[in-house]
Amino acid sequence: MGTVYSEKEYHINLEAGDVGEYVILPGDPGRCAKIAAYFDDPKLVASNREYTTYTGTLKGKKVSVTSTGIGGASAAIALEELVHIGAKTFIRVGTSGGMQPEVLGGDLVIATGAIRLDGTSKEYAPIEYPAVPDYSVVRALEEAAKDIKARHHLGVVQCKDSFYGQHSPDSMPIAAQLNANWEAYIRTGALTSEMESATLFIVGSTRRVRVGSVLLVVANQTRRKLGLEDVQVHDTELAIKVAVKAIEKLIEADHK
Repeated sequence: MGTVYSEKEYHINLEAGDVGEYVILPGDPGRCAKIAAYFDDPKLVASNREYTTYTGTLKGKKVSVTSTGIGGASAAIALEELVHIGAKTFIRVGTSGGMQPEVLGGDLVIATGAIRLDGTSKEYAPIEYPAVPDYSVVRALEEAAKDIKARHHLGVVQCKDSFYGQHSPDSMPIAAQLNANWEAYIRTGALTSEMESATLFIVGSTRRVRVGSVLLVVANQTRRKLGLEDVQVHDTELAIKVAVKAIEKLIEADHK
C-alpha cells in the first residue's frame, strides 16, 4: 500500500474550503476567539502550533481569522499556506510600541510602509524592494477608523526580528549600532515598532495578494525618554473593530 499524504497544509493544518478569501491575522492565538466573535456563525476549524483558525461569515461572505505567532518567519508560513488554500485578502491586527511623541498608547497606526529589519523578507525580494501594503486595504482601514472615530495615524512602521534588541539594546554587543539606527528611524518619521508587517507586505507582493496592517500602540518609549506621560493600553478591541469593519468595506466593494 502506498504512502497516503494529507491534503492539509503542513503548519496551519487547513485545506481548501476551510477558510474564506478574507483573513484577519493576529499574532496571538489567544486573540482569535475574540476576533471570531465579530463573525456570523464562527467555528474553530484548526489549532496547530502557533496557528489557530476560526471561520465564519461577514456580509454573507466566508471570512477567517488565523494567528501567525511572533515574528516574520512564522507569519510568512501562515500567509503562504493560506494563499495555497484560496485566501486573497489579509489584514494584520497587532500590537506595537510608539516611536514619535505624538503617537500615544491606545492610538492605532495604519501602516503605509515598513522598514525591513526582518530576515525572512530578504529571502523573497532584494532589500531595495519596498515593503508596502495594498492601497485598497489601507483605504478601507482608514475609512473604518474614521467611521468609529478611532484616533489613528498613517505612516511607516519599523519591523524587527529581535524584541529585546529594541527593548534592551545596551545589553547587546552591537549596542552602538542598534541605538544609532533607532534614532535614525525616529528622525525619518517611523511611527511605531512591531515584528510582522514588513514580512507580510513582501510575501503579499510576491504572491499577488492584498495585505494591510492596523496596530494598537501599547506604549511609547520615546515619550518615557522625554519625561512625558506614557499611558499603556493592552486592549486590542479598537484595532479589531477597525479590521472587521475594513473587511466588511472590502467585501462590499468587491461584490458590488
